[in-house]
Amino acid sequence: MQSKSVILAKNINHYYGTGQLRKQILYEISTDIKVGDIIIMAGPSGSGKTTLLTLMGGLRSVQEGSLKVLSHELYRATSIQLQGLRKQIGFIFQSHNLLNSLTACQNVQMSIALHQHFSRQEAIYKSQEILEAVGLGNHIDAYPNQLSGGQKQRVAIARALVSQPKLILADEPTSALDKKTGRDVVELIQRLAKKQDCAILIVTHDNRIFDIADRILCLEDGRLFE
Repeated sequence: MQSKSVILAKNINHYYGTGQLRKQILYEISTDIKVGDIIIMAGPSGSGKTTLLTLMGGLRSVQEGSLKVLSHELYRATSIQLQGLRKQIGFIFQSHNLLNSLTACQNVQMSIALHQHFSRQEAIYKSQEILEAVGLGNHIDAYPNQLSGGQKQRVAIARALVSQPKLILADEPTSALDKKTGRDVVELIQRLAKKQDCAILIVTHDNRIFDIADRILCLEDGRLFE
């Protein structure tokens, strides 16, 4: 049986600015990412990688072409529809975006708070469970300023995965980490996502982690190559 598409992009074009300052950033982007795929998107700075990732995550509007994410067409989607889609995606960013006033467990719980069908007790249990899975069982009540860079990124991974999304979008998740910590973090994403049967798209410059990918996409001057 053929795997279902998690992301299906056809002829995506994207522009910044208006009038004479209008500049094309993405050109005729087409790709198909299936359930369970681990995809790395590489390419030089300024090639449009983060722009494409934010389009796929419903963080900005599709201007031209068709982009289906988790079976939702994003071209001409309303802000409410995009907001609903974002709740179904796990995001991991270069800066982990943790709230310093909250513990590791509370930071993870914030992700579950978007899903109202969980009780408070369930949210706490699930948050503790995923923090143990990422190796932070002894740091559940620690605040971000008490954690190393690698530990903070693990909290961010736990937050992205706790609601069991079918898609993880990661933007430079290893860039602030040393070689070993970066490797550990990516293998952790890979292991947990495989367990949850989730597709992963990682934007990275870090060629030390290319070997974990099923496929590598290269974005150069706004054009995508396999």
